[in-house]
Amino acid sequence: MPLYPRYTTTVVGAHSVPRWYEALDRLVAFGQLGEGDLVDAQLRATQAAILEQEIAGIDVITGGEMHRRRHNRHAPPNAMLNHFWEKIPCFHGETRPKPITPYDPNVFHPAAVCRGPIADNIDLGLVDEFEMVSSFASKPVKVTMTGPHLLSVVAYDEYYNDISRMIGDFGKLLHHNFKRLTDAGCKHIQIDEPYFTPVSDDEVRWAVDAINLSIDDLPDEVHVTVHICQGNYAVGADYDGQIGHRYFDKVRYKADLVCKIECDGYLIEHDMTPHYQHCLGSKQLGVGAVDVQSPNVETAEQVVERLKAHKWLAPEQTVITSSCGFNHLPRHVALGKLRAMTEAKAILNGNATRTKAR
Repeated sequence: MPLYPRYTTTVVGAHSVPRWYEALDRLVAFGQLGEGDLVDAQLRATQAAILEQEIAGIDVITGGEMHRRRHNRHAPPNAMLNHFWEKIPCFHGETRPKPITPYDPNVFHPAAVCRGPIADNIDLGLVDEFEMVSSFASKPVKVTMTGPHLLSVVAYDEYYNDISRMIGDFGKLLHHNFKRLTDAGCKHIQIDEPYFTPVSDDEVRWAVDAINLSIDDLPDEVHVTVHICQGNYAVGADYDGQIGHRYFDKVRYKADLVCKIECDGYLIEHDMTPHYQHCLGSKQLGVGAVDVQSPNVETAEQVVERLKAHKWLAPEQTVITSSCGFNHLPRHVALGKLRAMTEAKAILNGNATRTKAR
């Protein structure tokens, strides 16, 4: 099991989404710009996301998932769902609205419909993403991928009628893509599962089995982490640029089952850390010590305080991260939070210096 150096900094994945994304999308729809213009804008936003993470001093970066979305709404291509469903033939066709959570039935996402078997040899584009981001980055690059549970449970199923089989087939598809990704040289993979809390223990067990299948036989030097999330959805008719909200704090948090995933560590919100005290073992924990639900930029000292609150967690097991993706936050706020993470690392490692004014 590879370990990151203590207090390694990384992000959950998504970077701040420019508000002009949606305006460009409309211009494409009206024929005033071409699809290639939007692709060019997504590439430039990716370059900016990489640059800002590197300027802030983040150790393991992503491309910000900027090419996976056309704007910041729950509409195709949603960065975690529709972006990948659209690559899978059995999900092609019209989407149907589906509530994200029973706790807010007025918020919907456009759910794809599964009408056939999920093939295990489909290219989900992860290698292309890794190679594109790596061509601009000087830091190690992590590729994020939606987990088999979320891809299954929030879709409409008109073929399997058995969620365990559907989750299992997604696990096989992810295994194919992770093998291709590591063959291409990627050493940092993150699997995202934000929907474990609302569902049954059995459903999480099926997901754990599928995730373990997806990462089976990957090279020993590859870091595999799993992001377990309590939700990061913005609400309202026009929520671009608004702060997200956590939806899934109302049912049992299943850290005991999560820790049966045979990965190297987990990325979580800092206030969920106590759930892992008696089941983490020797794995690492990415503590989301900057809060993406807050519009305020934390100080480095606040980040340190959130990390030190969990005295049972050894420094060698501690990774510093954000509570979720930065997609709902303004760019300057996201950058400030990234800098707070790296400044906190310097304090904890005893080599802090006076930082420049932000």
